[in-house]
Amino acid sequence: MKSKKETYKTVLTIIFSVVSLAYVFPVVLVVINSLKKKTSINLKPFALPDAKSFVGFDNYVNGIEKVEFFKYFGYSLFITAASVFAILILCSMCGWYVTRVKNIWTRALKFSFIFSMVVPFQMIMFTLAKTADTLHLNTPVGIVVVYLGFGAGMAVFMFSNFAQSMPLEIEEAASIDGCNPLQMYFKVIFPIMKSTFVSVGILEIMWIWNDYLLPYLVLDVKRFKTIPIVIQYLKGGFGSVDMGAIMACIVLAILPVILIYVFCQKYIIEGVVAGAVKG
Repeated sequence: MKSKKETYKTVLTIIFSVVSLAYVFPVVLVVINSLKKKTSINLKPFALPDAKSFVGFDNYVNGIEKVEFFKYFGYSLFITAASVFAILILCSMCGWYVTRVKNIWTRALKFSFIFSMVVPFQMIMFTLAKTADTLHLNTPVGIVVVYLGFGAGMAVFMFSNFAQSMPLEIEEAASIDGCNPLQMYFKVIFPIMKSTFVSVGILEIMWIWNDYLLPYLVLDVKRFKTIPIVIQYLKGGFGSVDMGAIMACIVLAILPVILIYVFCQKYIIEGVVAGAVKG
């Protein structure tokens, strides 16, 4: 029996290792090609760099200079940081509120957040773009409001379900000690929700940082661009594409998210599981 279990685990390990390699391979391929000449990328995209094709960090310098990479990196950083901060604070408050205050309005509010998760973005994207333009939300500050609306569904769902598993006695004790709702949130609820904060934060960061369609539709792209948008501007006229610079910029774009994920990955499953618990 034990040998069968060990064999089963070994087979699963091999299968998932192969699947993991399949997912990692495209990223490795991008890194390899970011160090090669454009002609070598087009002719031999799967080959390792050699003495003739290796260009070092020339593609990185070229890509950064061509599209003012760090300027638009700043826009992406601001939009991501501000949006995630707004989602975490406001949605955690809302999730806690709809869990503790039980009436027809809070139930309807929670249902509306959950319903928003199943509405395809493509159904509302043109209306959204027109509304954002009318309300002057086509700036890095304005798009934070749009991201808050789209990110609230999953965030409120996870925070509210986690709040259901929290002991009510802790909040009652804080109330007896004289805490008002804001004091209770920041001194009691906020520390308890740490794992869910990290989990939701990482998921939202990966979504907002890598998002292309929403910023392209909402932002005034003549003045403001995010990294996924600006990479497209490395395409030249008559179909010419500077693949080396594109690969280098893609590596620079995915590096921050990979680093955040690596350092915080232990909290993701913990937070997802905690947010899925029902009291």
